[in-house]
Amino acid sequence: MSAVRKLVIALCTLAPAAAFAAGGHDAVGCGGCHSLHAAKGEIIFAVQPNTKYLNPKTKQPYGGTTALCLACHQDTDKGGQGFAPVSQHSSHPFGLASVNPKVAKVPAELLRDGRFECIGCHDPHPSNPYYKYLRVDTKGGKEMDNFCAACHAMKADGSAAQKATFFSSMDERGTRTAAAAAEPAAPKKKK
Repeated sequence: MSAVRKLVIALCTLAPAAAFAAGGHDAVGCGGCHSLHAAKGEIIFAVQPNTKYLNPKTKQPYGGTTALCLACHQDTDKGGQGFAPVSQHSSHPFGLASVNPKVAKVPAELLRDGRFECIGCHDPHPSNPYYKYLRVDTKGGKEMDNFCAACHAMKADGSAAQKATFFSSMDERGTRTAAAAAEPAAPKKKK
């Protein structure tokens, strides 16, 4: 079989999978982040969590899923693999044990065990079709205010926070979204 024919067959075989690609994680697959038999750290991580990069406020390494994300998404001199490194000084805060309610009211769907991790805003699984794996459809980044308003109501018209629908690849009901929790209604007065 000629080399050209092999190439054509390979491209035809791979083209359907590439057509559904949502981003860079598609090429990584499950085994890029998770491993059953060679786990390194929590949540069956396949890569060693980044313990070299320190939280500038606590001077301690990040933990949990944030450490996994930073294993790839941090500069090599800071313990990462250099893939789209996150810059702490120009990024939204992450890896927080708690969120100041005067700054943001973070819906429970965006917290992991009460912590605000990278996966609060991003669902990195390849089934996520949204811009930069964000958990809310921002129309390709053109409507970021709608996403920001989920936690920072002052960033939009106020109703955007109530309308937010969060993507979750772990939602096995088939909807792949979780409705934002609405503020509890005030009790009705008895007449």
